[in-house]
Amino acid sequence: MKYEIPEMVGGGGGAIVNCASIAGLVAFPGLPAYVASKHGVIGLTKNAALEFADKNIRVNAICPGVIHTPMIDRITQGDAQAERGLKEGAPMGRMGTAEEIAETALWLCSNGSSFVTGHALVADGGWVAR
Repeated sequence: MKYEIPEMVGGGGGAIVNCASIAGLVAFPGLPAYVASKHGVIGLTKNAALEFADKNIRVNAICPGVIHTPMIDRITQGDAQAERGLKEGAPMGRMGTAEEIAETALWLCSNGSSFVTGHALVADGGWVAR
């Protein structure tokens, strides 16, 4: 944002989507640095949204839940029980896909979300709703 915001101010505005995590909203024992960093992303997002709203710059964050990516594959190491546990953690009973998170980011960048700023949008299959 340090470099993109000045360009956006000069260009008349825009939309920024930061990537946080559900760990930016709830704690996960054993992951204090990750949780702290994702809380920081959300705080920075909200602060920037307030500072640049009058410059026609919207700043939001996506908070994905468990998304089936190579990172998850490294964590589960092919263990079917570990994968099942991650799937069962979400009320929808499955992991999300990278494409679903990309669609969420595209919506936050679109005119369809033109009145949304400073928001941490959860895309987690219902994980934090519990």
